[in-house]
Parts: sequence; C-alpha cells; structure tokens
Amino acid sequence: MATEPQRFNLGDLALQRGGVLRDAQLAFATFGQLNTAGNNAVLLPSYYTGNHDSYHAWIGTGRPLDPARHFIIAVNQFGNGYSTSPSTSLAQPGANFPALALGDSVNAQARLLEHLGVNSLALVAGWSMGAMQAFEWAVHYPDKVRALLAVCGTARCWPINQVFLEGIRAALQADGIYADGTYSAPPTRGLRAFGRAYAGWAYCAEFFRDGLYQGMGFETLEALLRDWEDDHCQHDANDLLAVLDAWHHGDPSRQRHGLRLSEALAVIQARCILMPSSTDAYFVAEEARIEWACVKNADWRPLMSPYGHCAGAPGRFKAESAKVEQAIRDLLG
Repeated sequence: MATEPQRFNLGDLALQRGGVLRDAQLAFATFGQLNTAGNNAVLLPSYYTGNHDSYHAWIGTGRPLDPARHFIIAVNQFGNGYSTSPSTSLAQPGANFPALALGDSVNAQARLLEHLGVNSLALVAGWSMGAMQAFEWAVHYPDKVRALLAVCGTARCWPINQVFLEGIRAALQADGIYADGTYSAPPTRGLRAFGRAYAGWAYCAEFFRDGLYQGMGFETLEALLRDWEDDHCQHDANDLLAVLDAWHHGDPSRQRHGLRLSEALAVIQARCILMPSSTDAYFVAEEARIEWACVKNADWRPLMSPYGHCAGAPGRFKAESAKVEQAIRDLLG
C-alpha cells in the first residue's frame, strides 16, 4: 500500500549549478518516534525511479530498521515526481525546470531534519543514487552522520557511469514527440527505448546467459525487457532526465571548491560500510574500492552476486538482502 507523503516547504532554493528552484518542496515519510536527544534518526534518500515507499523491505517490527527503536525518514530527491519536479512544479514546469545537483536535495534534507528536531543521524543509508546522497551527507555534514551504508553506489559518477547515462538519455530524446522537453503527450517510444536500453546495464552477462530472469517470473528475455519498458512508461520523461542529470554530475567534492574527491572523502567521520556489487556494470566495484581507500573508517563488504546493479535493491534477492540487512544491524549496534 502506498504511503501518503508529508511535505516540507522550503520556499525558493538557490541551486549549486546556478539558478533557483521556485517554491521547493520535499516529500517524505516517517516511521517511529524521535527520541528526546534527537539522535535516533535514520535517513533513507530515494534512488532512481524510487520514492519514500521503496525501502519498506528494510523497515518494520523485527526488521533492521525497527520503528520501535529508530525514527526513520524516507525522503524523495528533487525531480523524482514527489518532491518538486518538472512534472509537479507550477513555477518551472517541464523544460523550464532548472538543473539539479545531488547536493541540492541533501542540503534541503538537512533543513528538513532541523525542522523535525533531528540533531544527528544514527545512519544514512541507500541503494544506488541513495548511496550517492549518503556520501554527500557524510562529506558535507560530517558531524551530523554517525554511520553510512552505501549499497551498489559510489560517491562520484565515474566515466563509465556517465557513458551509460548518456546512452539511455539519447534513447529517450530521439523520440520526436519529446521535442526538447516541451512535449504535450508522453514520448512513449522514447520511454520504451529508455527502459529497454537500461535493462542491459542493470544486470550482467551471467544473469542473461543463465536465464536468471526466469526465477523472477519472466519466461523469456523479451518478457523482462517489456517489463522494463512498461515500468519506465509510468514516469514523466522530464522527471527522469532531471534526476539523471543530477546523477551524471554527482561528485561530493563539487560543493567543496578546490578539493579533490580523495580529500572530500577524507572529511568523513562516520563509520561506513561500502557494499558494491561484484557484477555492477556502472557503479563499478573497482571504482568503489578506489573511494573506499580514501575513507578513514570503512568496511569493505562487496556483494558477490550474479544480479549486477540490482543485487542491492531493497528486498529483491534473498541472499543479497540478508547481507545488506546485517550491515544495517551492525552499523546501528
């Protein structure tokens, strides 16, 4: 069942890449109660095409994130269709929406937490783009984050990741109906091409070679690809590209002018667990390991998995999910 999100009004928000986001709002959901010290909060930033409901597999009585113990905030990043986005903005709709950076969402989240009375985060955790925002948090608010879990995500969008994103962006924009973002009807052919192209990067050669998609309920490879097409047709094209562009420019050293990535990561004070997938095609484990070497207090726990980037999707694959959930428990003590 979908959760009706709460909304936090930020007014006009100056953006890291220039410009202003007018009438900015964050959409979020909370579970549990904040303690009197304001320090039992766990933050879950949304991943690509995800929202405040996407981490439910981690949350619940007896789950790694138990509302009886922790105050859990699941927050939507700008552009995802819930927080202020091209599809929801009255002031800057569609192609008029300004360029985002991951830090814009994170800085807005910091204002939300202050509004909620949160003094520090017991944990900030996320998969994929959620992990990227977790790194932004730990770099830019090091005294506020006690633990960080990055699942199948790196701090920076590395070159191979950018190449992947440019390919799927081009597939969507090739639909003439897209019209540089000024479409009056959904560019369905472009959205289907976007989803079909995305599927090939989301898993890995072993997954396709061994037909592991059949264990997910897809009798044929074509059925899997059709599902990816259908899923992306549920999203607004300008929303998809606004978040994709923020992802493409992801780098926590961007906000700290003059710092290299290694210097930015060295600022992190939190205890960290980094969990890349051994078969991830775009958040590559080798590049995650480069970042791990720059973080002072980080455990290296790769997911040895045939499921590519999707290995870390909350609750999707039993063995991989068990390892992620154990990492959450370890970080929360």
